[in-house]
Amino acid sequence: MKLSRLALAVALLPGVQVFAAEQQLPSMLITSARQAEPRAQATAANTVFTRADIERLQARSVPELLRRVPGVQVSSPGGVASLSLRGTGTAQTLVLVDGQRIASATSGFARLDYLAIDNIERVEVIRGPRSSLYGADAVGGVIQIFTRGGEPGINPEVRIAAGSEQTFQRSLSLAAGTEQTRVHLGASLDERDGFDITRDNRGADRDNDGQRNKALHLKLDHQFDSNWKAGLSLNDQRGKNEYDDANDFEPGRPQDEFRVSSYSGYLDGQLTDMWNSRLELGRSFDRNHAVGAGSAWNNTLLETTRHSAAWINRLQLSERHQLSVGGDWYEDQLDSATTFEEDSRDNWAFFAQHSFQGERFGTELGLRHDDNQQFGSHNSWNAAVSLPVGQSQRWILSYGEGFRAPTFSDLYGPPLWGPNPDLKPETSKTYELQWRAEFDETQLEAALYRTDLEDMIAWGGTRMGNVSQARINGFEASAARQLLGWQASLGVSIIDPRDRDSGHTLARRAKRTLSIDLDRTFGTLSAGAGWHVSSARYDTIANTRELSGYGVFDLRAGWQSHPELRWEAKVNNLFDRDYALATYNRPDGTNWWDHGYREAGRTGLFAVTWTPSL
Repeated sequence: MKLSRLALAVALLPGVQVFAAEQQLPSMLITSARQAEPRAQATAANTVFTRADIERLQARSVPELLRRVPGVQVSSPGGVASLSLRGTGTAQTLVLVDGQRIASATSGFARLDYLAIDNIERVEVIRGPRSSLYGADAVGGVIQIFTRGGEPGINPEVRIAAGSEQTFQRSLSLAAGTEQTRVHLGASLDERDGFDITRDNRGADRDNDGQRNKALHLKLDHQFDSNWKAGLSLNDQRGKNEYDDANDFEPGRPQDEFRVSSYSGYLDGQLTDMWNSRLELGRSFDRNHAVGAGSAWNNTLLETTRHSAAWINRLQLSERHQLSVGGDWYEDQLDSATTFEEDSRDNWAFFAQHSFQGERFGTELGLRHDDNQQFGSHNSWNAAVSLPVGQSQRWILSYGEGFRAPTFSDLYGPPLWGPNPDLKPETSKTYELQWRAEFDETQLEAALYRTDLEDMIAWGGTRMGNVSQARINGFEASAARQLLGWQASLGVSIIDPRDRDSGHTLARRAKRTLSIDLDRTFGTLSAGAGWHVSSARYDTIANTRELSGYGVFDLRAGWQSHPELRWEAKVNNLFDRDYALATYNRPDGTNWWDHGYREAGRTGLFAVTWTPSL
């Protein structure tokens, strides 16, 4: 792949020339080591989606893209996007947009379904803990999203799409630039009437539950000279998301009026031949205003603002030795219509990581110290040894620690919520063995791991507490190759997530998942299919409700009718499989299956993209 698209994704990184558009470079990874490195050298299990992958798969949301990652499970119970990475919970995965944390400091959730995928250039998924580099919340792993950047010349793009559930999508972008300055400006509006996500027919619960999302994106990068560069990024999504009042006696017409935004800037300099230094400043904002619920208690306003700064230094000590050192600071601030005992907290941290790449083996050792205003100090570290076998195989043995910080709601919420200001962070220890190989142009990867979770934050009967422990054993594998002219990829995951206190399987985690994608180009035509399978899962902590497994089959096709005009069509859940990934209780005691949160049935989308030459 030429660097014309990848360059802007890695523009955030030290030591990588921003405008090396004509150079051929090996596939790079950013998030694993918090700096650019060849993917083959990264010690963390990872999956990368480029802009070309997003367009080939015709993914229309980040959750739709992520369900292809081994170990990732996504669902949307009650219209709220939920993600599990290697059996951990949604709040136990760190989500970054251009380096900025976007999860709410009250719920701990990062609303990936709100992010406009037309503004995304690259998605990196790191599977396994990375708290030794990133601090809190990187227990199951890290998902980093890089927004699109500029290109030489003037390159506009217009996309219009329409489909099932009264879906209408419009986006407009402009990528422009010179050899020194690049800019990308994009805007989009997505609207859909949706479907009824609950199975009952009480009152307003009969209505469809739609979403309206308008997004704006700006990215600017400038290369001052061969040693210095700077840039800024703005990403803003706002709109409304409708859902059902599933647990209220008198349901209303509830909806969340949301806003998710992030702003960041950087200054990067090659100070000496061996020393690269980078300063990053950022701000992220999460706003959720719940209105229209049948119960006034459910109509709330929560806003969290996070200011952050980072100083990252890379020292190339020798050809084989590299040292990264740096510091982080961020402050969370809460603004709520509900009274919280505290409405702000800050976190200071410093980290260091050394890596060695030899002919016979490689090593990695990292340590981070966090000092949080609420829960005090916490240390996290990781270690890895990699052993190449011949020219085509590599074994990696690693250990990593993670922790999740309690949220504002856990710590300081109203008394009826049972907050506990004495909560400790959840902690984890993960032991992992990876195997990577390439045989006859077939890329193979496999990982065997165990994660032990301590002091899990949960309801203790009267208030929140560190009451649970869990153990997750897992195996995951992936394969990719050209097969009879088709681009084929496969991902499989097998997990056994257990509550160590009760022996029960953790709720809402399927033990087995499988994803297969096939794509092929026939001149100006393209065709593809995807099959995504999941085993059964328990919906309750006590394992008293079991939801059946499911499989969905998707089809997609494209036609490049003109160099400036592309047509696309896709059908998701072709066989209209009816399934649910979560349920809710009704006060009237009726059959719980009648109260399952439904996932989308068969849907279709037709789109046209125009890229005029100027």
